[in-house]
Amino acid sequence: MAGRGGVVKRVWDGYVPPECHRNPAIHRLNGNSIWEVAQEPLHEDIDFNKTCGIGPTMVFANIVLEMDPQFGKIGLVPCAIGGTSIDKWSQGSRLYNDMIKRARIALQDGGTIQGILWYQGERDALTLKKAKSYKRKLENFFGDVRNDLNSPLLPIFQVALASGEGPFMEEVREAQLGINLANVITVDALGLPVEQDALHLTTQAQVQLGYKLADAFLKAHYIFRTTQ
Repeated sequence: MAGRGGVVKRVWDGYVPPECHRNPAIHRLNGNSIWEVAQEPLHEDIDFNKTCGIGPTMVFANIVLEMDPQFGKIGLVPCAIGGTSIDKWSQGSRLYNDMIKRARIALQDGGTIQGILWYQGERDALTLKKAKSYKRKLENFFGDVRNDLNSPLLPIFQVALASGEGPFMEEVREAQLGINLANVITVDALGLPVEQDALHLTTQAQVQLGYKLADAFLKAHYIFRTTQ
């Protein structure tokens, strides 16, 4: 989720696809909690201990505005930290608290949270124990986030893994695909090409994933609007 597209041996090639272009209607909450026009690498000052490249989120935002010009401004709140297990995101942990804090800051200027993009789980494929407990922990995480943001039906768009750090990727994917919670929509990344590390998505794969997430978001957003 933090974006490793174009990153090889800890060096980003600097290529920004046209689908990831800057747009004055797309902002991000930077590492100092200040709004600025968003650009790649989106997580550069968030996941600062690793090299960031292209992720799916700028594509997602650009396509949403292209398909729905009346949507308005988009504020992105990047929070991803690569290589973390689901335990690192449990309620009360540093990463969880930082994410909730940033989400609340984003609301101070009168915006509303329209959804969460969640792509995580490769580290939980390392052991069978982690993989088998993943579904329960992920469901708890989604519930805790919704409770702490006072949004019990907040749309969550999770990505089912394309790769894993260990031999139990299929068990983690089974957990992800088996989530049956209201307004949790799963986008499958299986089959998208990965970098030389056999783990992270390539730049073009991140672009494809951005399209998938935008499509899922727009469909859910339309359904939500028409049922209100």
